[in-house]
Amino acid sequence: MRLSRDKVLNALVAVLAGVVTLGGLVPYAAIIASTVVRGAKAIASVGIIRFLTSLPPAPGSGELGGAGPSLLGTVLLTVLSTLAGVPLAFCLALLITEFPENPVSRALRALVKGLLELPTIVAGMVVYTLVVVPMGTPSILAGSLALAIVMLPYVTTHFETYLSSVPRLYREAGYAIGLSKAGVALRVAAPIVRKGLLVGVLVGVSRALGETAPLLFTLGSARYYYPTSVLGPGDSASLLIYNFAMMPYPNLREVAWGAALTILASYLIISLIVQLCVRGVEA
Repeated sequence: MRLSRDKVLNALVAVLAGVVTLGGLVPYAAIIASTVVRGAKAIASVGIIRFLTSLPPAPGSGELGGAGPSLLGTVLLTVLSTLAGVPLAFCLALLITEFPENPVSRALRALVKGLLELPTIVAGMVVYTLVVVPMGTPSILAGSLALAIVMLPYVTTHFETYLSSVPRLYREAGYAIGLSKAGVALRVAAPIVRKGLLVGVLVGVSRALGETAPLLFTLGSARYYYPTSVLGPGDSASLLIYNFAMMPYPNLREVAWGAALTILASYLIISLIVQLCVRGVEA
């Protein structure tokens, strides 16, 4: 009788957990479904090539258009912020991993943990003060630096986790053949967890891809022409969505839905790549 009661309780808990989980997933599913349906409709109305390359329509004109400059700006921002943030994150992770008792390493670890809790708009204000004000104009470069600050703690944490997971035996083998700490980290540890490091890079890219707050004061809003220099203003898909979604013009809101679907598709592709990489990681 005792066994039957335990089975009933286990079944009830499992059902309750399933209901709660499903209830939490329903809002996300509704948002994704709405984005897919309305975004696909917006893109189909102009054609995918035209949407990805053409300029947004004039407000209230009734015409349809695309988000070409904003999508190009998103690509430039993502590439530049990755080039700036990932090498620095790798150096920080190496220092924290290889010299864990060093006072500098401890301070850097605390700083990285603190940056994880920092509101992203603060990164934008810092870059605005240090870069935008001296330059006299918002720019793609300033936006990229703000995004690099945002992605830095996430990438560093992932790098540190994977580098720390390398067995001590492999490190000792590297020391035995005369490698330094830096040599062991670069030539032994990093190749072993290269897929894990790639996961860290992709996490950083996905973190920067949809950010809006750090770009409000650093990027500008040049969405009606293509940028000609990273030192000048630009735009991003997230900023376009933020601005156009609040507009009273239906044609601009349609562009916002299409841009939202584009970002969602990018996230899904990155998530798929991460899952494929994680399968090959042995921690």
